[in-house]
Amino acid sequence: MNFTKPWDNGKLQVCDNHRYLVNGATPFFWMGDTAWLLFQKLTLEETEIYMRNRKEKGFNIILVDFLHDSKQSNIYGKPALVDGDFMRPDMEGGYWNHVDQVIRMAEAMGLYMGILPIWGSSIVKSGALNMGNVDSYCNFLMSRYKRYPNIVWIMGGDVRGDVNEELFNWMGEFFKKNDPDKLVGYHPFGRTSSSAWFHSREWLDFNMFQSGHRRYDQASLGAWDDNAVKEEFYGEDNWRYVVRDYGMNHPKPTVDGEPSYEHILQGLHDETQPYWQAADVRRYAYWPVFAGAFGHTYGDNSIMQFYRDTSKKGAFGVKDTWDNALHHPGSSHMTHLYQLMTSVDFIHGHAADELLVGAQGERYDRIVIFAGEDYLMAYDYSGRPFAVDLGGFTGKTMEMYWFDPATGVYSFVKEIKDLDTLEAVPPKKDVDTDYVLVLRSK
Repeated sequence: MNFTKPWDNGKLQVCDNHRYLVNGATPFFWMGDTAWLLFQKLTLEETEIYMRNRKEKGFNIILVDFLHDSKQSNIYGKPALVDGDFMRPDMEGGYWNHVDQVIRMAEAMGLYMGILPIWGSSIVKSGALNMGNVDSYCNFLMSRYKRYPNIVWIMGGDVRGDVNEELFNWMGEFFKKNDPDKLVGYHPFGRTSSSAWFHSREWLDFNMFQSGHRRYDQASLGAWDDNAVKEEFYGEDNWRYVVRDYGMNHPKPTVDGEPSYEHILQGLHDETQPYWQAADVRRYAYWPVFAGAFGHTYGDNSIMQFYRDTSKKGAFGVKDTWDNALHHPGSSHMTHLYQLMTSVDFIHGHAADELLVGAQGERYDRIVIFAGEDYLMAYDYSGRPFAVDLGGFTGKTMEMYWFDPATGVYSFVKEIKDLDTLEAVPPKKDVDTDYVLVLRSK
């Protein structure tokens, strides 16, 4: 098959409005999947199946890490480092040759790879990578991977920036200086954003937050992933991170790099708790995107760890094998979000909750609105009636649809012209309640 390659339109860069990404002049809507252990857990044949599945669903960037720990080996038993030494990458064993092949495979399919040089929560927090060996390791990576056009460099790895701010700053500056045509970001600890530590740093091209896997009532669970410093807790309101990041001086584009995964335990640790389902995945996607995020990152519990051996217990209550999880419905629902956003001039759109008439709903009843010059879209998770102000569209004939984010189907309602206020009553569904009101000028 011939796959489109976004970098053929130009390098991936931040748009002039500092809210979105573009390839040259072509808008790029980030639709990511978290596949952290891809290099370590899949064969090349399995990798091709995984990547094609994601490419054909509209995903365009795959988030992975080179090393999850210093003793890392791949599925073929080949180690990345000699004796776990970051100054001695194993050049003979085949680990890095396998990585090369995977990146080239992604390139051939037109997929970006958001690559974390290391998983910071284990490797930096333990001191395995430090100021004494980071220069050697990063120089090795730069000499080997600078030539690829399909890489976005991501520092961090589920870790607070202040675990070793000096080291992370050094790495960010190194990759930006030595590979300036590539974007550089930071994947932070749960319920924090890169903006907390690195927003003003020139090497950081965009902010990334990890809204995480907890419910409104799970602020503190007495677990390892409780926030060491109690930042503001937003619960499931991941749109709040977007608002906060864009409220900073000299804002940068921002994206949720890790929301609640499909089929992962709510709160991660307690197997008596329910699992996040496809409807939750949709809510976690539409809320930040309509709040102005430059895209979204999906995840599935089975795929992020590439669980395969059901005789062994996996992490966070995982049940399905990764190859079955490829077909979980939430990943298909991301296709519809991608197609919806790219059907409009989204890089000139904006969060428009001020167009909601009447009181805003709390929590699941929130209506989040995104609008441009000739369109308006409102995501309604709970299916409650609401009203929108159409005064800004006076003189335009607007076509009204209900868009089902679970099926991608537009259901035509009527044409509207010179209507001050639209009373919107979502139709009833047999399963779930969420809809998107879509208004487009003819």
